[in-house]
Amino acid sequence: MLFIVNLSFYEAALTALVVLGTGAGAQQLDPITEWATNASYTSVIRQNVVYQKTDSVELRLDVITLGGLPSAKPVVIYFHGGGWVAGTKEGSLLRTLPYLARGVDVVNVEYRLASQALAPGAVEDCRCALRWVVRHAKEYGFDTTKIIVAGESAGGHLALMTGMLTPAAGFDNDCEVPYSDWQQDGPKDLRVAAIIDFFGIVDVPELLQPAPASADGVVLPMPRNFALRWLGDSPSRMDMAKRMSPLTYVRKDTPPILIVHGDRDPYVPYHQAMVLRDELDRAGVQYQLLTIQGGGHGASPPDAWSAQQNLKAHEAVFQFLEKAGVIPKKPN
Repeated sequence: MLFIVNLSFYEAALTALVVLGTGAGAQQLDPITEWATNASYTSVIRQNVVYQKTDSVELRLDVITLGGLPSAKPVVIYFHGGGWVAGTKEGSLLRTLPYLARGVDVVNVEYRLASQALAPGAVEDCRCALRWVVRHAKEYGFDTTKIIVAGESAGGHLALMTGMLTPAAGFDNDCEVPYSDWQQDGPKDLRVAAIIDFFGIVDVPELLQPAPASADGVVLPMPRNFALRWLGDSPSRMDMAKRMSPLTYVRKDTPPILIVHGDRDPYVPYHQAMVLRDELDRAGVQYQLLTIQGGGHGASPPDAWSAQQNLKAHEAVFQFLEKAGVIPKKPN
């Protein structure tokens, strides 16, 4: 059965989605309803687990583990969007349903927003969340060789940074790690299996610069207020912006990356996706760029993605994860 601790509207919403009727007799359910019904009885939700304490702030995450599957399972660590200044993990809960449907456990992460900590606070938090997942893998049944990091917008940026960084960058030093790590010159390096970047920021300094409308007429509201708020007004702001840019960390052994970006995105310029593509290509990294033609910033107006575009994007996600060997191929 489904165990729910500290039932809230947040958890009740998920329960309402997965508990889809109890057909009478031996009536056969359609595949979607059958999966949802089985998941409602075998899945476990653990809400608001503290993964790190920073500056008197308890940072929390939610874990959804699927039952009925043998051995350790792939896990996606999901980061919400909101320009580093807004958003909640609860608001992104339903974004994780497609992963659950493909047999992937979920860790849904909160991190400090700009009002709580300027850059690099959010990046540090997300790196600590990754370390928490590895440290607690046996307890929750995670396969540490099949960790996915994913997110949209600022969450896409944080997924890139979390998956691309190494301890040498200096953002892991406040994370809770086994004592044995510190006996061996600091935290061990971690590697994720894949990064799923939905229209994430890859060149943070560009967001600080004024720019005209692009050639196709998309008006770019630059400089971006959200970037200014996150980076603060320090004289070293531009240096910090470079340190916060995934482009800075592209290297040959970067994990496989899927980039999904609308070519009419008014908040994160589409050409940032192309720049990342070119850098990954030069470095010999496995990647794919899926362009959503005529698409804006996901569900945000104007030019919000259609249902068909969203389905196309998620089809690409799971094909990419299959190709990378993170999830098994879907039976025909």
